[in-house]
Amino acid sequence: MNESGCSLLSCGADEDREWTMDDYASVLARWCPGCGDHAVLTSVERVFETEQLPPEQTVCVSGIGCASRFPHYLKTYGFHGIHGRALPVALGVKLRRPELNVFVVMGDGDCCSIGAAHWIHTTRYNPDMVALMLDNGVYGLTKNQTSPTSPRGVPSNTQPRGAFVPPMNPISVTLGVTNASFVAQTGDWVPAHLYATILAAHRHRGFAFVRVLQRCPQYTTNLFDSAMRDPGLVELMVHPSGIMLPELDRIYKNQVRHDPGDLQEARRLAEPDGKIRLGVFYRNEELPVYEETRAVTPRSAAEKVALLNKELDRHAV
Repeated sequence: MNESGCSLLSCGADEDREWTMDDYASVLARWCPGCGDHAVLTSVERVFETEQLPPEQTVCVSGIGCASRFPHYLKTYGFHGIHGRALPVALGVKLRRPELNVFVVMGDGDCCSIGAAHWIHTTRYNPDMVALMLDNGVYGLTKNQTSPTSPRGVPSNTQPRGAFVPPMNPISVTLGVTNASFVAQTGDWVPAHLYATILAAHRHRGFAFVRVLQRCPQYTTNLFDSAMRDPGLVELMVHPSGIMLPELDRIYKNQVRHDPGDLQEARRLAEPDGKIRLGVFYRNEELPVYEETRAVTPRSAAEKVALLNKELDRHAV
């Protein structure tokens, strides 16, 4: 601490410093070889470097699952929470410290099952933060159970004859929530698109929900194998206010010009029709942001103690 009572980091002593990806990398990631989480982690670190996010002003919050190891592998502040509760924790962080860059990482089970109510209401609240839902269609950490997004007919330890109900469509669900402001989809096998999508999500003012399609090298190795081998199965949604990557034009010939401001068209494109669509489905920065409409009054440490003592005194005998 200096004489003004703040640390060197919080007082801007490093304001002239330039951060590299190495400044954000922590211990060696221990996901399985071939896991899509590695690609997402690298893209997130690239976004941090591109945006020059101070590590002490950045927070990564997760729940439980393979993807939830993220906070351990980033040299930022982190909160490794409990299953399905990453979003309310992140929302609390954002309300109290709205100036922080908040990133949430969840798996498909973490977000779409036990965390489904938090997912819907956080979308409705529209806080200014990024939520990455890493979707491999299985509970991988607990060794192969059917998840809400498991494709019908795919066997698991809990449903050995195959998932018997159609999978949830996270994009359609999010687009159906009031106040949804940014909804996008990308894939772990297209690193340029993965990076560009996360970057666009971070630059969005409001709650940015990104579904990352990925494979689990242990249990869903073939989930997107056909799309990887045949780019014709993928359709890129392109638009100046969405994702534009000319370097992918040679590989991905199937493209549709979609204005992310058109909610009805976004909902139509989100419906399954045999194509895997990557890009920004919807984007609207005119919607109210939660931490601005429900701002928390800043309090000093002394004020907090005084308020706490006042409340305790009410219950004193």
